Amino acid sequence: MPFVETDIPGLLVFEPKVFADSRGYFFESYNERNFKEHGLNVRFVQDNESSSSYGVIRGLHYQLPPHTQTKLVRVLDGGIQDVVVDMREGSPTFGKTFSVELTSANKKQLFIPRGFAHGFSVLSEQAVVLYKCDEFYNQPSENGIRFDDPRLGIDWRIPTNNAIISDKDKMLPLFNEVKHCFVYE
Repeated sequence: MPFVETDIPGLLVFEPKVFADSRGYFFESYNERNFKEHGLNVRFVQDNESSSSYGVIRGLHYQLPPHTQTKLVRVLDGGIQDVVVDMREGSPTFGKTFSVELTSANKKQLFIPRGFAHGFSVLSEQAVVLYKCDEFYNQPSENGIRFDDPRLGIDWRIPTNNAIISDKDKMLPLFNEVKHCFVYE
């Protein structure tokens, strides 16, 4: 299973090999052995699925230590612009953003190590997103960064008048206002 390195250490785009024929297609969306062979020793404990309509922006979310999460994100139906922010102090890419289009057609996945804020915008009429986590959800450790932080300058690929954002996400602090508690290793 091919992993594509990004310009942010530890952040990988996973492009599974797809076997297609007249019946349809087959691919392994996750194989622990292949991940371990790439040095990714992750034990996923929870799968989350969301369905959203065009224009929805979710994020940027993360959990505080000791409940930080590694995630493997993919799209089951539709398409999204998946976005992360490196929040690991000491990282050569601290504060840098990365985005990739994930769709049910391209079958790409984003492997997000601990220490990143994560969010996505829905580019299709509907999108169903599935992500695996290596730590259980912990409500008291929820945190996030505002989706429209000017310092980050994220292009969500959604016109402002079409953006649908929860009240909770509109109230999140800016990147420079949060306590940075992740350390680059």
